[in-house]
Amino acid sequence: MTLSNNQIRKMKSAARLYAVQALFQMEAASQTVDQVMLEFEDHRFGAVYEGQEMTKGDPDTFRDLMLRAVDEQAAIDQVTDRALVAKWPIARIDPTLRALFRAAGAELLIKSTPPKVVITEFVGVAQAFFPEGKEPKFVNAVLDHMAREMQPDQF
Repeated sequence: MTLSNNQIRKMKSAARLYAVQALFQMEAASQTVDQVMLEFEDHRFGAVYEGQEMTKGDPDTFRDLMLRAVDEQAAIDQVTDRALVAKWPIARIDPTLRALFRAAGAELLIKSTPPKVVITEFVGVAQAFFPEGKEPKFVNAVLDHMAREMQPDQF
């Protein structure tokens, strides 16, 4: 079965959301990347919750984001720190946002997706987690700064 471009986009978007959740879970539950990736791929992708089937995430995108975020965490955190207000280092921000910045930073390092698309996608993830808050605007500003530092040739 061949997937449409729209289906592929949805699966990649879902993989980004799952990566943020998985990175959060790794930090909160002190689990390894292998444990969390296995759990998500086996039990979350396409799972049915309250009668609704979750979108199946793109496993390649998910794995790439997870492994790069873990392998390059220190570098990603340094870029994020430079994008944050001086009095708010990454260690002090909400753990969901920390996971989001790590996943987005990983995708910016991979460089296979245009940075403006990465920003848009992860602002959407922020809206899913914080539908009533100011966090999506904050995420947009931080990711714009990160993208300009990590991929200056794209701006």
